[in-house]
Amino acid sequence: MLKIISESSTRIKTALVLFFVFILVSYFDTLFLVWLFFGFFMIASISESTKLFGLEHNYIIYQYSCIIWVAAYFYPNPMELVFVSLIVIASIIAYKKKTNPKIILPLLYPLVSFLFLLSLYTEFGMQVLWWLLFIVAGADTGAYFVGKSIGKTKFSETSPKKTLEGVVGGVILAGILGPLFALNEISYASALVISLVVAVSSVFGDLFESYLKREADVKDSGTILPGHGGVLDRTDGYLFGAIIMLVLLRVVI
Repeated sequence: MLKIISESSTRIKTALVLFFVFILVSYFDTLFLVWLFFGFFMIASISESTKLFGLEHNYIIYQYSCIIWVAAYFYPNPMELVFVSLIVIASIIAYKKKTNPKIILPLLYPLVSFLFLLSLYTEFGMQVLWWLLFIVAGADTGAYFVGKSIGKTKFSETSPKKTLEGVVGGVILAGILGPLFALNEISYASALVISLVVAVSSVFGDLFESYLKREADVKDSGTILPGHGGVLDRTDGYLFGAIIMLVLLRVVI
């Protein structure tokens, strides 16, 4: 175990820096700061996704993403702007005909998920972001260390290094940590179910990003985060988990 930690020192240091920044954002707990925090990662993710989708230098994607994100700050239900953006982009594609229809892809991934993250905050407050953080971080950390130490069974051809043992270990750890940070309004049983389902969805968020990287024939989505790669490499689990968590919370509460 110590050897694994030593080999992962850069990864751990970067994670600690990100955790410290999130603590600062959480301490001040204002919509503007959370919006700015997510907005930075959203723009970086859009940049990485355009490369994965083969849309480099297509700056119209940045323009629409920024317009939607600014509107999300003022609009009470940010995730609804997804549908507005899809209608606008579909209209442009139909009108111009020569517009590459693939420009819609970065709006679906990752912009949609960041709008859901912002909606989580506006509807349920900072605590729900901490809850999501410990679910996904638990699933990711558990999968990494359990997979490194005892993992033998391949989980998916898409990600050959991911093991079934690691995935199970990660989901179990998320199930332990998640309910400890759950919203006070829901029962332990509900918190446990939500934590487990969100943990599983985060696993497939990671798997989907691995699929995109394999299709694009790249190792990492970017290089901005030492030891992790790009922003999408670090946030992929949250991008799936946020959507599932918001849907489940609306059912339970």
